[in-house]
Amino acid sequence: MTREEVVETVNGFLAEEFEVEVESLDPNGVLHETLDLDSLDYVDLVVVIESHFGFKVTGEDFKSISTLNDFYDFIVNKHEHA
Repeated sequence: MTREEVVETVNGFLAEEFEVEVESLDPNGVLHETLDLDSLDYVDLVVVIESHFGFKVTGEDFKSISTLNDFYDFIVNKHEHA
């Protein structure tokens, strides 16, 4: 899966699950602010990632994710090593 495909897939499920407009998803925007995430939303996000990409995600994984670009890169890297 290419980075472009990851971005398209991620933006699609973020828009659907978190009721945001795809156009408002700034790759350099802070993830939790852009999506207005609380702790329960992170649980939902983990479930969605696991169901779409087929790999496990832990809370530790999110420590290095600040922006949407970080999030896309994380998924690309995990997908390549899954």
